[in-house]
Amino acid sequence: MNYRLGVLGGMGPQATNTFYQFVIDRTDAQRDQDHVNALILSDSDMPDRTAAILGSGEARERVYRRLLSDARLLEQAGCTAIAVPCNTSHYFLDRVQEQIGIPILHMIRETAKVLAAQGKKRPGILATDGTIQTGLYQKEFAALGIQAVVPSPQAQDLVMSLIYDDVKAGRDGDPEKFAAIHRDLVGQGCDCGVLACTELSVFAAQTRLPPFYTDAMAVLAVRAIQACHKPLRDFFQ
Repeated sequence: MNYRLGVLGGMGPQATNTFYQFVIDRTDAQRDQDHVNALILSDSDMPDRTAAILGSGEARERVYRRLLSDARLLEQAGCTAIAVPCNTSHYFLDRVQEQIGIPILHMIRETAKVLAAQGKKRPGILATDGTIQTGLYQKEFAALGIQAVVPSPQAQDLVMSLIYDDVKAGRDGDPEKFAAIHRDLVGQGCDCGVLACTELSVFAAQTRLPPFYTDAMAVLAVRAIQACHKPLRDFFQ
């Protein structure tokens, strides 16, 4: 079977670029032909997912319809699985999945499985307001007996600033903001943290973070390689 990964990206473009680099880095390839066949759709005109989730039903419907249209395009192009390197968009993806015939790799559920296998009990979730307020991570973690923790309001403001004012604006993320966020999670008794926004994955790719953090987008990259039946580098197994 000719496996082909469809990447529904552009949310934001730098996060999509980082995700594809994650896939390349984690594939045990010695030549071009050993890598994952991929079709990348960077739909940077996608409406803001956080604004839609926190806004009107009409705004949410526009995002859903756009995601569905893009997913169908990837399916029609011969993709055998879809990865969406945007955490907040997962609010819509179960509904999109019902309308297409190829699997959408669910970044949040896969991350929950990884932490459950590690025996983690109290992860701190670093994500957009939309992801936090809809409880996307909290629900998936609770289903596996894990109590997810969210930042305090002050720390959440810093998370949003790091995402929108820094990374999405094309700037380097501010390590001082992240240090304050980290102190907040540790102060709440978290035994680990989850980078649950792909802009934070971009920040982590540029900044050395402690092993306390699991990057949800890195988990997605591993699952994408496996879905395309390519070997993982030993280091990531």
